[in-house]
Amino acid sequence: MSYTNDLTSLSAIKAASLLKERQISSQELTLSYLERIEKTDADIGAFITVCREHAFASAAKADEAIKNNDVSPLCGIPFALKDNMCTSGIRTTCASRMLEDFIPPYDAFAARILKDQNAVLLGKTNLDEFSMGSFTENSALKKTVNPLDSKRAVGGSSGGSATAVCAREAVFSLGSDTGGSVRLPASFCGVVGMAPTYGAVSRNGLIAFASSLDRIGPITKTIKDNAFVLSEIARKDPLDPTSVGLCENDLLNNIEKGVAGMKFAIPQELFGNNVSKDIKEAMIRAVSTYEKLGASVDTVSIPSISHALSAYYVISSAEASANLSRYDGIRFGARKKGDTLEEIYQNTRSSMLGSEVKRRIMLGTFILSEGYYDQYYKKAVTVRERLKEEFKVIFSKYDALLSPIYPSSPPLCGSNTIDSESVYKNDSFTVPSSIVGLPALTLPCGKDSIGLPVGIQIIGKAFSEKKLYRIGFALESEITEACHE
Repeated sequence: MSYTNDLTSLSAIKAASLLKERQISSQELTLSYLERIEKTDADIGAFITVCREHAFASAAKADEAIKNNDVSPLCGIPFALKDNMCTSGIRTTCASRMLEDFIPPYDAFAARILKDQNAVLLGKTNLDEFSMGSFTENSALKKTVNPLDSKRAVGGSSGGSATAVCAREAVFSLGSDTGGSVRLPASFCGVVGMAPTYGAVSRNGLIAFASSLDRIGPITKTIKDNAFVLSEIARKDPLDPTSVGLCENDLLNNIEKGVAGMKFAIPQELFGNNVSKDIKEAMIRAVSTYEKLGASVDTVSIPSISHALSAYYVISSAEASANLSRYDGIRFGARKKGDTLEEIYQNTRSSMLGSEVKRRIMLGTFILSEGYYDQYYKKAVTVRERLKEEFKVIFSKYDALLSPIYPSSPPLCGSNTIDSESVYKNDSFTVPSSIVGLPALTLPCGKDSIGLPVGIQIIGKAFSEKKLYRIGFALESEITEACHE
C-alpha cells in the first residue's frame, strides 16, 4: 500500500482508482471511515445505525474481488444509506418509533445494486420521520446538526446523509427527495446533491412517503462523484412499474465540455423579495461566472410556479395518508394494546407516530374525503399538469433553469418548529421540479456573510442529468476556491 494521505478526504472516483490499482485496500479505507464515525458522530448525529461488523465483512469481500480482478466501479467504496431504504438483515427505521425494530427481509433495488458491486455499507442515516420535514428535526430517534455549525439546522429530510458526506463519515450517500429532501441538506452542508428524473432510479424498497414524488438520489463531495454514483444506480427495475432507468449511463462522458453557447433562465417567481441579500449575491456571482464561460442567462416567468407549493402539499399529504394507513398495529409496524380493534389502531398510531407525520396524515385524509377531493386534490393535479406544459415551453428555448435552493442561510436549530406554515413556504424553491418529476442538481456557489455555504439549483428537462452535470461541473471548476477557502 503506497497511499498515505487522509483516506476520508478521497473522492469516490479517486478511491475507486486507488482500490483498483491496489494502492489501498477496502478494509483500510473502511476502517478509516469507521474510526471517523466513532470520533465525530456523537456530536453531529448523522447515523441511526452503524454497521461495523457488516462493513468489515463487506470490505474483506471487496478486497477479495479486487484481488481476483473482479472490480465493479463502486467496489470497496464505503457509503451510507438514508434509513428509509430497506436493507436485508439491517434495521430500517424511517426515524420512527413505529419501525424502530423493523428488520427487512430484502434490499431496496438501489441498495442491492451497491451490494452486488461490493460497495461497503457503513450504516443507515438519520432523517425526518418518514421523510416528512425540511430540517431533520422531526426524527423520533436522534438529533442531527449541521457539521459546519452545530447551532444550525442541517436541512432535510435527508439530513443524516448530507451530514455524513460533509463530515467525511462516508465517501458518498444516498438520500430520497420528495420535495427537496436531497437538495436542501446538500446545500446547507456545502456538498452536491441530485434529485434525478422521476423513474430514473427505482423506488423498489424505498419506504413510501408520496409515491408519485419520491426519488432516490446521490449526495457526494463533487459533481464528478455524483455523476459516477448515479451512473451505477440509475437502472431499469422490472419490479417497479415506474422505473425506466437512464438511456445513457456514462454520465461522466463530456462532463468537461463547458457551457459555451448554452442558454439558461432564471424564473422570476423564484427570485423575489423573500430571498436574502447573501443568497442573491451568490446567485449573481454564479450567473456572472456562467456568462464569462460563454452562456447567456435570461429572466423568465413560469406563472404556475406560484401555485406549485400548494399543489405539492395537497398531493404529498394525500399520498402520505394512503401510504401510512398500513401502520395500524395490525398489518405492519409496532403495536400498542387495546381492548378493541379501534383502540389498537388509536393507541398505536397516536403514540408511535410523531406530530408532523400525524399532521400530514390528517391533512391528506381530509383532502381525500368525500366533498373535498374535487375541491383540493383534482385542482392540485390540474396545477401539476399546467406546470408540466409551462416547463416544456421553457425547455424548448433554454438548456436549464437556475434558482436558489432556500431563501436564506441555514436557520438555527429548533427555530423551525415554531411556525409550520413559514417552514412549508420555504419549500417553494424545490417543489416545482418535484411535482413534475424533473431532474434538479444542487452544488455550492459561494458562501454567505457568516461563512456558510450557499447552494444553487440547476433544473433540466426530463432525463437531462448528463447535461446538468456538465453545467454544474463548469461552475464547480470556476468557484471551488471561493466555496471552500
